[in-house]
Amino acid sequence: MPILGAGMVWLVGELAYVNVLSQFALVAMLALVVPMTLGWNVARAMTFPLAFLFFMVPFGEFLLPALMEGTADFTVAALRMSGVPVYREGLQFVIPSGNWSVVEACSGVRYLIASLVAGTLYAYLNYRSMRRRLVFCAISIVVPIVANWARAYLIVMLGHLSSNTLAVGVDHLIYGWLFFGVVLFMLFWAGSFWREPDDLVEGTANGGSVAHGKSGRGIGFALPALAAFAVAVAIWPLAGKALGQASGASELVLVAPVLPGSWVAKDGSIMDWTPHFVGTRAQSHMTFSQGEAVVGLYIGYYRNQGAGRKLVSSSNALVTSNDHMWAAAGAEATKSVVMPGLGGIRETVLKRRDDVRLLAWRWYWIDGRVTSSEIVAKLYALRGRLSGHGDDGAVVIVTVRAGTLETARTALATFLQDALPAIGVALQRTRDQR
Repeated sequence: MPILGAGMVWLVGELAYVNVLSQFALVAMLALVVPMTLGWNVARAMTFPLAFLFFMVPFGEFLLPALMEGTADFTVAALRMSGVPVYREGLQFVIPSGNWSVVEACSGVRYLIASLVAGTLYAYLNYRSMRRRLVFCAISIVVPIVANWARAYLIVMLGHLSSNTLAVGVDHLIYGWLFFGVVLFMLFWAGSFWREPDDLVEGTANGGSVAHGKSGRGIGFALPALAAFAVAVAIWPLAGKALGQASGASELVLVAPVLPGSWVAKDGSIMDWTPHFVGTRAQSHMTFSQGEAVVGLYIGYYRNQGAGRKLVSSSNALVTSNDHMWAAAGAEATKSVVMPGLGGIRETVLKRRDDVRLLAWRWYWIDGRVTSSEIVAKLYALRGRLSGHGDDGAVVIVTVRAGTLETARTALATFLQDALPAIGVALQRTRDQR
């Protein structure tokens, strides 16, 4: 039964803390009310309105890194083609008139979603053939991306040519939305040349046969169907509540790792850097020194996760775009590490305002398993909750001042040879606090 399948997907999303999956499943359950109560013929006639409901789900945050990177690539290339010298590091770049950076608001994800929603509706109302509808929807995806690239370039050029008197404050956003409005109008204007006329006679006939013909279901069937729907929907929140019981004490003390050898530990972060991981139940900043080597260790521990307190979340980052002290000097990369108990890490170079740099390696620990993949981390969390082990997890970040990348990587690898077993033991002891 489709409603049970959608309910199961909702439960998986809830247990794995994947909101978008739960929300899509919820909308699917709402849409399935129509075939359950009125029949599949009525549902087929309402295919587009029912499918359009899925646009209620807020999604697209996973596209932010790729869209921001693409915007930066195009803007820098266009500036250089315009004869403006550019120095770029990650999503930040410097031109003779000032410094610029591509932040979340510059990604164009809002343009993309708005254009896709409006373009899908326009295609349905103005075209009859599926081919034309799909082509216009595809164009509605490409156009806002390219338009956002052009917008970013024009904003930077406007600021550059006006000596940063224009397009540097709130007018930056105003110009952007006005530009997008013009682009959307031009898209619809161009699409009108291929408009197909409505077949009103056929539409009325089909609508009448579905609404009043034998394919519809009477009230005698609809009421039992609604009752069955209510039962089918209600069982999943009850199952989620049973599987999602609190897994131990909400207040806990994060056990500090004890390293062997000559590593000297002290509390505090390295170079006053703090990652942006919200909703932790416990966290610790430590630095370890051995001779001239100084390595920072951050652990953020999560338990009884939920809204606003999730280990894997788009809100969590090593550095945010509004941080005025630190910025990412390049895109985060996944690297393999030849080390027992650690198959891979996520590597990022961080740059302080005074050009001092940190090399950061991070990974996730979930109930004794480690991974650098956010998807795998979600699957481990789902497995832990289904097996009754709870949802305990942690993010582990090690940092070192980066003179050169190779020297910094060697320093972190040397540190982890001694520290990795001790970190695992400390996390397991923290988990055992019940």
